[in-house]
Amino acid sequence: MAKTLDLERILHRQGFGTRKMCRILIINEEVTVNGELCDDPDAKFVLDNNLHFTVQGESWEYREHSYLMMHKPAHYECTHKTQFHPTIYTLLPAPLVERGIQCIGRLDEDTTGLILLSDDGQFIHKVSSPKHHVPKVYEVTCKHPLSETDQQHLLSGVKLIDEEETIAALAVTRLSDTVIHMTLAEGKYHQVKRMIAAIGNRVEGLKRIQIGKLALPETLAAGEWRWLSADELSAVQS
Repeated sequence: MAKTLDLERILHRQGFGTRKMCRILIINEEVTVNGELCDDPDAKFVLDNNLHFTVQGESWEYREHSYLMMHKPAHYECTHKTQFHPTIYTLLPAPLVERGIQCIGRLDEDTTGLILLSDDGQFIHKVSSPKHHVPKVYEVTCKHPLSETDQQHLLSGVKLIDEEETIAALAVTRLSDTVIHMTLAEGKYHQVKRMIAAIGNRVEGLKRIQIGKLALPETLAAGEWRWLSADELSAVQS
């Protein structure tokens, strides 16, 4: 039997404020459901992907969990409590933030590129946990040219301060004398920068371009976000 829920609770769970605030929105005729105005907070609806509604003129569709990607711009922090820069959460609609969406693995303030966000704890754990070894690909711009020996060192493993074992890249693809694509399975603190420093070089630019088999779309500009499709969800986890 399909699960149903009253409209007041639906809006609350979707991040539109307290139950009292959601009730007021409905009574004030600021909510439509599947194209029809609904002013009854206790009206019940089937919870599925066919449930569409608008709140104060903005269109939404019901989602039990949220899964989205963002092209993180530079000079934004991946935390709610920022120190010196704005948070990436200011780039999202308020209801998503209200329902507790989290970024899956942080990127440094000066690092750009693909970041995933969700409010599904199991999904977050699967993508971020080192046990699952979800590979991540970074485009790395170095200050000095990299030699073949440098490339081999990254592949065979370098020793980082405070790490007992050497850390190796899964793959390194050379794009130019100073630019490489580096694939990692771990997500250690400042890992790319520390690995490049370990071979006597320095990172001048860093961009994450892929997580699992999901690549950052060329059409997604810095600062933009969008929902993940079912195929993209599978690509992240495969």
